[in-house]
Amino acid sequence: MIDIKLLRDNPNFVKEAVARKGYRIDVDEILKLDERRRKLIQEVEELRRSSNEISASGQETSPADRDKARGIKEKVKIKEKELEVVEDDFLGKFSQIPNPAFDDVAEGKNEADNKELRIVGKKTEFSFKPKDHLELSENLNLIDFKSGAKVAGSQFYYLKNEAAMLELALAHYSLDVLREAGFEVLFTPDLAKSRFYLGTGYLPKGDEAQTYEIKDSDLGLIATAEISLAGYHADEILDAKALPKKYAGVSHCFRREAGAYGKYSKGLYRVHQFTKVEMFCYTPPEASKNMHNELLRLEEKIFQGLGLTYRVVAICAGDLGSQAAAKYDLEAWLPGRGEWGEVTSTSNTTDYQARNLNVKYRLADGKTGFVHTLNGTAIAVSRAIIAILENYQKEDGSVAVPEVLHKYLSFKIIPTR
Repeated sequence: MIDIKLLRDNPNFVKEAVARKGYRIDVDEILKLDERRRKLIQEVEELRRSSNEISASGQETSPADRDKARGIKEKVKIKEKELEVVEDDFLGKFSQIPNPAFDDVAEGKNEADNKELRIVGKKTEFSFKPKDHLELSENLNLIDFKSGAKVAGSQFYYLKNEAAMLELALAHYSLDVLREAGFEVLFTPDLAKSRFYLGTGYLPKGDEAQTYEIKDSDLGLIATAEISLAGYHADEILDAKALPKKYAGVSHCFRREAGAYGKYSKGLYRVHQFTKVEMFCYTPPEASKNMHNELLRLEEKIFQGLGLTYRVVAICAGDLGSQAAAKYDLEAWLPGRGEWGEVTSTSNTTDYQARNLNVKYRLADGKTGFVHTLNGTAIAVSRAIIAILENYQKEDGSVAVPEVLHKYLSFKIIPTR
């Protein structure tokens, strides 16, 4: 959530920030709720003080004083219930205010307004008609969508043979890159309490719902290790000298992908479960923009190492979502569709998640403040496999393996069957 002082001191800025992201939120209504809430808190505190003064007098009270004390206690109960209702209403609406986009983020309404910053590499050219990853995986016995659907439902799958080994190799390769860059590797829980998936902005309901909730529990399957890594230091005060903290989280990711049945929903591109290596960093506020550039650099290093052509896209204000103040995507060239497809994303969420999860840092003078948090995809394995299969395919139907992965595998080519 945003800083409540920002709402109180500069409501016009908040209104503009909400409008830039295309949200429909009544900021004036939230301000009125905050004012009512604060007034009720004051009234409850004054009534409690009056009640305590009577109790602390130490003298035998008269019937009139006892009646007065009972009356005050009844008023406290009534006001506390009223405060609870108002506070719930306020927090529910206040938490919907998105993180303001940075000033240098481009204006725009949706992905059509995102800005291409650069293309790295050349689009793969073939002397034959290239196949998409679905046809390749079927011919090479790499992915079984039919059995996945039988066992778990549509958009689930079995990785088989070389594809299964390729998943492990991609994860290992990306972790080696991140360890060299000073990241601590964590295998995270695949489940998290609601506080953490809600606190990081992954809502279980609504148009953008992603979270699978576990019945009769407070748990949900994580959509990304960002959730479990953001919760790693919840309710802690970190030493400023220990920052930045850089984590590489390995996990399965589970996404409902409700309504995601568009043109490119078939195959591995939009699935309900996949493996991902996620970068997550805690920094002091003044260091977060530089860290964001570093996460983008690492994403590019990983895909350059794989020899895949990609473009870097700066996300416009209207396509940022609630958490991010700035965001970049890497989109790989996918010959099977003849278009770009998102393969990684990195976001600076400033102190938005840290306020939700109460993650602070302490300076040498003893003062504390909220850290900034950042996240970035090192490798989303399913989409990386798509890019490798489609870009490294050969005319005879086999698929070469990027050289950087050879040391993790017992094969250099996926042969025809």
